[in-house]
Parts: sequence; C-alpha cells; structure tokens
Amino acid sequence: MVFSSIVFLLYFLPLFMLVYFSVDRKYKNAVILLGSIFFYAWGAPKFIFVILGTTLLDFYLVTWMDRTASETKRKLMLTLSVSVNIGLLFYFKYSNFFIENVNQALSVFTDKQIHWTKLVLPIGISFYTFETITYVVDVYRRVHKPLTKFWDYQLYIILFPKLIAGPIIRYHELADQITDRTESTDDRLTGFYRFALGLGKKVLIANQMGAVADAIFGGDYAQMDTLTAWVGSLAYTFQIYFDFSGYSDMAIGLGRMMGFRFPENFNNPYTSRSITEFWRRWHMTLGNWMRNYLYIPLGGNRVSTGRLYFNLWLVFLASGLWHGASWSFVFWGAYHGFFLVIERAFLGKALDRIGKVPAMLITFFIVNIGWVFFRIEHIRDAFRYIGRMFSLHSNAATTFDVEFLTWFAIAVLFSFFAANRWGQRLQDAVYLDPYTRRRHLLVWSSSILLFVLSVSSITSSGFNPFIYFRF
Repeated sequence: MVFSSIVFLLYFLPLFMLVYFSVDRKYKNAVILLGSIFFYAWGAPKFIFVILGTTLLDFYLVTWMDRTASETKRKLMLTLSVSVNIGLLFYFKYSNFFIENVNQALSVFTDKQIHWTKLVLPIGISFYTFETITYVVDVYRRVHKPLTKFWDYQLYIILFPKLIAGPIIRYHELADQITDRTESTDDRLTGFYRFALGLGKKVLIANQMGAVADAIFGGDYAQMDTLTAWVGSLAYTFQIYFDFSGYSDMAIGLGRMMGFRFPENFNNPYTSRSITEFWRRWHMTLGNWMRNYLYIPLGGNRVSTGRLYFNLWLVFLASGLWHGASWSFVFWGAYHGFFLVIERAFLGKALDRIGKVPAMLITFFIVNIGWVFFRIEHIRDAFRYIGRMFSLHSNAATTFDVEFLTWFAIAVLFSFFAANRWGQRLQDAVYLDPYTRRRHLLVWSSSILLFVLSVSSITSSGFNPFIYFRF
C-alpha cells in the first residue's frame, strides 16, 4: 500500500483517522500501532513477522545494555544488535547481488555455479534497519534513555507514515513524542495541507515526468538522438525529486496530523551551488544518519587530509550501496563522493568565485548526469546513454506533446522557485508564518482542490510508480 493509491486515500486513511481522533488519548498509540501493522502487512504479509521478531530482540538487548554497568558487556550487546540488523539487511538486500557476482567470477574458470533461490526484498528494509541501529547507538551513547515498553519501541520502528521510505528519524528525535504528545486542530489542518501538497507533487508532476522518462530509458540507445536523451535524463531528474520529496511531504503531513514533528527531508536541492550543498539539501535525514553513525565514528574531520578525503568517499560509496544492490548504485555513490572530495580540495573555491547562477547550473549538470547511473541498472548501458547525450545527433522527427512540456515547465519552476531571495521569502512565509482564519480558509480550499485533482489523476491513469518504495 502506497500513499498515492486509491486504497490508501479513500479507504485506509479516512477510516484510520476517524478511529484515531475518536479514541481516548491513552489508546492512540495502540491505534497507530495496529494501523501500522495492517498497513505493512497489506503489501508484505510474510515480512511483518520479520520486523516484529527483530524488534523484540533489539528491545530486550538494548534494555539489558542500558541496565548493565560493564562497558565490555555494553559494547558486546551493541555489537550484537548492530550485527543482527546489518546481517538481516545484507541477507535480504545483498545476497542475490553477491551470489550473482560470485557466479560471474566462477564462470571464467568453471561451469559450476552456486545455486540460490532469489530472495524477495522486504519493503522499506533499508529504512527500518537504519532506525533500529540509531535506537541502540543513541542508547549506548546515552543520548536518550531506552523506551520502557516494547510496544512503544515497536511503534517507533513501524510507524506507518515514515515506515516505507522515511524520513529516517533518529531515535532521540522521536522518543519523547511517542510517550507524550498532543495534536491540535491546527496540527490536523496544517498536516493535511502538507499531505495534499506532497500528493500533488507526486501524482501531478512526478508521474508526468516518469511516464516520459520510462518511455525514453526503455528505448533503443543506439538509435537515440541527443535531444531525446537529454529530455529523458531531465525528466527523470525531476521525477525522482518530486516523487521522493512528495512522499516526504506526505509522511511529514500524516505525522503532523497525529501530533508528531518529523524532521524535514528536502530543502530545494536543485538550487545548490555545489555537490556538498546538494547533500545538505537532498534526503537530509539520510545525510544526517551517515554523518552521525558512519562519518564521525570513522574520525570525521579530526583526521589527516588524506584520511578525511577517503572517509568522505567511503561514506558515499556506502550511501550508493544502501540505495540498491547493483554496481550502478555503487558507481553513483562513488561519483558523488568523488565530487565531494575535489570540492574540498579545490573545486569548491572555484565554484564560489564564478557566481551563484553558473555554480548552480554546473551543480545541476553534475547531479543530472549522476541520475543516469541511478536510473539505469547496468553501468555499460548508462555510459552508452550518456554517450548519446553528447553525440550531437539530431532527429527532425523528435517532438514532445504540449501536456508534457507544460508539466516540465512547472517542474522547472517549482524546482528553482527558491533560487532567489524573493522566492525563498515567499516559501518561508508559506511554511513558517502562523495561520490566521482567513489563511486557513484559503489554504484549505487549495488543498481540497489539489487532493481532488490528484485522486482524479490516479483513477484515470494506471501509471503510478513510487521510486523509493523499493529501497
């Protein structure tokens, strides 16, 4: 079940909210937990038991770790918990990839192959694995006390608004909200506004971009002209942004309706003037996780220059592998890590000198090329596609319909809307200014219209993918 499905929008969500707002405060967490279990089991009924089982083990390991005074035992339990979760992630997400590569290597020397039943990837495993790790590490570091009730911990892990595709919420950011929170009428309304905005971004923009991107990337690269190749890469660049940021908006909005405050996950990433800035604005909760639980333990900035460059590159190599089990994802992570390193070394100063707009365009160009590797499964095909982008091959018959061009212009407008001071101030006013009664009425009307248009689009089109759903 995804947020942009009719089942979720017209059946699950209204029924869930009706029950949640009707029950006494002491039963609200139970309603969320039951709703979250049903939500996950709808799409992956077998794997719900994997989540329930591993969270039970983690809860008691962390509880015992917190109670013991022995540092040796604390480290042992920390290692055991992290190993179980990383092992689970590796087994489900990377074992197929590992076996395939071993078999390819064996094929050079022998006809023998390792026989392996391919595993189905549990939905959202990368996200809830990272959150189980942040729980044990935050408690080990004494950043926050562990939860005293197993069902509260289960709720933290399986909370359905952020379960499938984030935001990745560190334990100490949500712990107190699980046990003590309230939701006001203003929370419910502003949460719905944010949800409707995210739904519109996903359904009305990302889907339009995705339909064209899929058609182009699914074509014959050898016959592709330069314009078509660029349109495909740009369509995907805008699809993945509006798809994922739209999902994050919906997750934040749903959480707000229940009284939760989730961290922001996007901040106009395509207006960045460097790759370093891009990663401060794109999937910010993943960046924060990587910094706090991988980069800093590796030494952070407190190391030699050479080691710092290696740490940066290694973190983004891991980030690429986290996104998917293929060499294309690994290359995509290494690609971004490479630009982060050379920005630290010399490129960052050059980008600062050339001015805001040129630096922004260069950064966008680098990101756009990177998304080709993210989109195409095999590296060789990705390089072939990029070759067509720079082949200068033209085809007079290449045209694109007015509807796509209209939505493409809208995608460009909203991607770069906050690139200037006026746009940033207007955006801040929309998100940060307090809501008066008149403003509520205006935004409520706009949100209802956006919701109706989105539902109408879903029912009239069978094309409704969710990119990060598979991670």
